[in-house]
Amino acid sequence: MIAAASLGALIGVLLGLLGGGGSILAVPALVYGAGLSLAAAVPTSLLVVGISSATALLPRLRAGLVQWRIAGIVGGTGAAAAFAGATVNRLLDPRLVMAGFAVLMVVAGARMLRDTDDSGGDCALPGGGVNWRGCLPKSIAAGLTVGFLTGLFGVGGGFLIIPALVLLLGLSMPAAVATSLLIIVINSAAGFAAHAGDATIDYRTAAAFTAAAITGSLAADQIATRLPTRRLQRGFAYLVFAVAAFVALQAIINPLDT
Repeated sequence: MIAAASLGALIGVLLGLLGGGGSILAVPALVYGAGLSLAAAVPTSLLVVGISSATALLPRLRAGLVQWRIAGIVGGTGAAAAFAGATVNRLLDPRLVMAGFAVLMVVAGARMLRDTDDSGGDCALPGGGVNWRGCLPKSIAAGLTVGFLTGLFGVGGGFLIIPALVLLLGLSMPAAVATSLLIIVINSAAGFAAHAGDATIDYRTAAAFTAAAITGSLAADQIATRLPTRRLQRGFAYLVFAVAAFVALQAIINPLDT
């Protein structure tokens, strides 16, 4: 229980500081830190990430940063794709899932090492307004990709959503972070519904993990604006690389319970 709370606090702090990204560590933390099976860790991760992201979203709602239409499109298509990802998850060997998860973590870490800019795009033109002819297909494609990965690996997808919103759709970083959190809530709810019957969830562990994650996200949100975001992202990327190496090694040498 102490391990679950400690790891949950770490996930919450990362969500509060970066508006996403911490969720990619939730499944490895629950499997290798809290001792859950992969089948139980995936829905538990989605439950924790969804609730924690909703908490981190609240102050950003008050600031009016959420792009509601884009969140609805990306989140809606992602919710449908999450069920497809969950179906594929059930067909794969757990070690193969974790090996794929390690690869995804490396991709996520690499993305966080790359600089982003607020150069504008179809969904946020420099002069204002939205070009929905270009924005709509990009939003749907982003939603389908992130939603499928949410269902397959049990992650909220913020590490993919934020770069997509900034680089592909042209949102500013503050708007992308806020919109990402809402999309994560939607995707996590859909992913949890898709996986809820796969295994019995240890709700005591889930509650400890979630409570710690919420506390961590609220505490981190208070200092997020005073810390250098790029340095945080780079540090987190290297942490992701280290965890990916550990997950890959465990997938090779230790079979997982389904």
